[in-house]
Amino acid sequence: MRRSRPEADFGKQRRLGATASRSARDPELIDDSEPAAHPARPSAADCKRRALDLLARREHSRLELERKLGARGFDDEAIGVALDDLERSGALAGERFAESFIRSRASKGQGPVRVRAELAARGVDAAQAAAALAEAGIDWGEVAHAVRRKRFGAEVPRDFKERARQARFLEYRGFGRADIERALGSREE
Repeated sequence: MRRSRPEADFGKQRRLGATASRSARDPELIDDSEPAAHPARPSAADCKRRALDLLARREHSRLELERKLGARGFDDEAIGVALDDLERSGALAGERFAESFIRSRASKGQGPVRVRAELAARGVDAAQAAAALAEAGIDWGEVAHAVRRKRFGAEVPRDFKERARQARFLEYRGFGRADIERALGSREE
């Protein structure tokens, strides 16, 4: 009788598991002729190289890079040195990150309130975020109108209940009261 494939794999795994557990119990089967080599601490140059790899994919804030590099095992001193070098060379720029982030979020239909909060969570200070939002030149009322039209259709809400529902949706997306009123009050031509 022929065994099915999963049973054959299971038997093989059991056999391998048995030898592994036997070697753990039997000191003669353990090969300790070479001591285990400890990996070397990553250098500041390695840290800078990794940060450049991350920046090649998309813009990052300094805080995002600190978190990502720290998670990859780089120490705080190496991270600080590498990021300072990148800022001096212009490869890491908070203004460029903020501009890119705002354009990205606006194209996804998010409003300025939500974008400002996300920038703060990524380590961009409030003054820099406000300046980048002002310089972006985005008509947030038009973005709110496009988001409302995409979600609810071209028909402007007629009754209070539907208007309140659409207003809550736009508020959740991060639009201010003036932008919401503009989006709900305008009629399709």
